[in-house]
Amino acid sequence: MTTSVLSRRRDIAERYAKTSWEQILFSEFSTSLESSNRPFPCIFGVRGFKLDQLRYVFQENLDLDLTSAALKEFVRDARSFGPNTSLVIFTRPEEIKSIDAYQEEFWKILKGLADRDHTPWPEHMPTEITHPEWEFCFAGEPVFVVCNTPAHIFRQSRRASSFMLTFQPRWVFDKILGTEKSTQTAFGAVRKRIAHYDFLPVSPKLGRYGHPGVLESEQYFLDDRNQGGSSCPFQALGERHGAAIRQ
Repeated sequence: MTTSVLSRRRDIAERYAKTSWEQILFSEFSTSLESSNRPFPCIFGVRGFKLDQLRYVFQENLDLDLTSAALKEFVRDARSFGPNTSLVIFTRPEEIKSIDAYQEEFWKILKGLADRDHTPWPEHMPTEITHPEWEFCFAGEPVFVVCNTPAHIFRQSRRASSFMLTFQPRWVFDKILGTEKSTQTAFGAVRKRIAHYDFLPVSPKLGRYGHPGVLESEQYFLDDRNQGGSSCPFQALGERHGAAIRQ
């Protein structure tokens, strides 16, 4: 019988000692998502956490082969986890780097995952990162990606005590945002929470998928000052014919 590399909430208590870095980071994560006094902005993530629909992976240092295997397993089984599922990958805390260094690392990771993915991207998905309908895909599934780092101070909604990645299937949004009314209500609630959670205004890069001027790639990794910063170093990411683009 093959053991899953993904953890549920109950698995973490069984697999890791109370004083381990894994338990400490997960306790911090849990406290953020369970807070009623300071609600975490991502209402989908909060709902998924409370319903135990999220899945977790802990790595000493982020290993692309292990991450690729975990993401492949997650995408394969995600629909059985629930309508608000996401995969959260924690790494062991280390010396804090600059925002730019973390951003560079983040895009190298997505590029590395794309290189290890042997499933063609959906035919409808553009490969040009500057296209408003572009979304990172893995194992044939569009996935919204969020990066949290310890270098984020003012943007608390993107802060974590270590480098952390969250992979959220696009169908999670599609199911929840089924109508224009529900979409406006959900995005309004998220933006209101962000305004009370962060120490700076809502990022101008945040917006709805597919709208003109809104890029998913710019929302994956947000800066800490609303000053723009560097963008994705790749012109394209994705392949429809089984081999990832190498530049």
